Amino acid sequence: MDKQSVNWMKPLRSEWLSFLIAMPFLSILLNNLLFNIRLFTDRDIWLFGLPTVFLIGLATWYVQILVMHWLRIRLPHVGQTSRRLTLLALAHISVTVASYTLIFYGFDAIRFLGYRLETGKYHFALLVGLAVSMLATALWEADHFFVKLKYSLDEKKRLQQLTVQQEFNTLKSQVNPHFLFNCFNTLSSLISEDSRQAEAFLNELSQVYRYLLRNNQDGLSTVKTEMRFIESYFRLLQTRHGDSIQLRVEVDRKYEPYLLPSLSLQLLVENAVKHNILCREQPLVIDIFTTAGNKLVVSNNLQRRNAQPFSNKIGLKNIEHKYSLLDAPGFHILQDEKNFCVVLPLIWSKNVKPTFISPTTATTQNESL
Repeated sequence: MDKQSVNWMKPLRSEWLSFLIAMPFLSILLNNLLFNIRLFTDRDIWLFGLPTVFLIGLATWYVQILVMHWLRIRLPHVGQTSRRLTLLALAHISVTVASYTLIFYGFDAIRFLGYRLETGKYHFALLVGLAVSMLATALWEADHFFVKLKYSLDEKKRLQQLTVQQEFNTLKSQVNPHFLFNCFNTLSSLISEDSRQAEAFLNELSQVYRYLLRNNQDGLSTVKTEMRFIESYFRLLQTRHGDSIQLRVEVDRKYEPYLLPSLSLQLLVENAVKHNILCREQPLVIDIFTTAGNKLVVSNNLQRRNAQPFSNKIGLKNIEHKYSLLDAPGFHILQDEKNFCVVLPLIWSKNVKPTFISPTTATTQNESL
């Protein structure tokens, strides 16, 4: 239920403003029609005539407002607009006619301040009153229409944001199972090969996974937070692969406050390890560096496995889809015979949609493992 429905008996600011502008003019015009030149010579007209007409006008205006608000509540839908406006016009015309009839015929009946009815002036005043009433009604309805339109657009925007956020949360939920599946496969092979190394791997895994859970709650992370995590994740990989994998980092410190989708670097490094041969004689080298134009590049040398493991490409699709939801262009995948590169656009915090900003985003950048 909107505010209009709850306070339907309370005039809006625009309705008060229109009354305060129009009513003094109408009071003077009506008293001039009622009492002619006496308006400027008889003090009683100003003491009694003007206030009486003003109060009758106030009552008329308030009844019109109540009818209008009540009809908006009873007939709120777009398909009911024609019916609502027709009933509104009939009601306002009826109230205006009753009000002007009360003034002219009522004043004549009680000889208020010596008034005698002149039907020609009554008809003229009634035409003016109806014109002013219809103009005011049109303005009130136009204001109501634009308020409703703004509310509808805001509501549509909120629904779109909720939809996007839900989709973003779905993407985040894909990361943990994907990460665990690969880690458990590694752990399984280590247990049969080297129990001590398996134990060390499990210890590193517990720390990394705790950090992963904490940071995956946020839609976005700072470059600084992501780099801290990837360094920890790389230690996990080294526990398994030793010198068969190398990590080289050249990230300009000025980009540390910038944002990117959480765990993007971990997904890309994991992707490189999954699809390439790792050996001490020819190690897999992963480079992470920044470039001009607010770009972060993750690159690795290509030495593909003869038998490629099954892949549904969750990692790359996940990251690309997140950037699409963030409306942040610049995500690119580049590949030649020797190297595979992914370009990640870095996002300045002020350019991020509020939907994706989590209260913990600002605090996690100050946390460490």
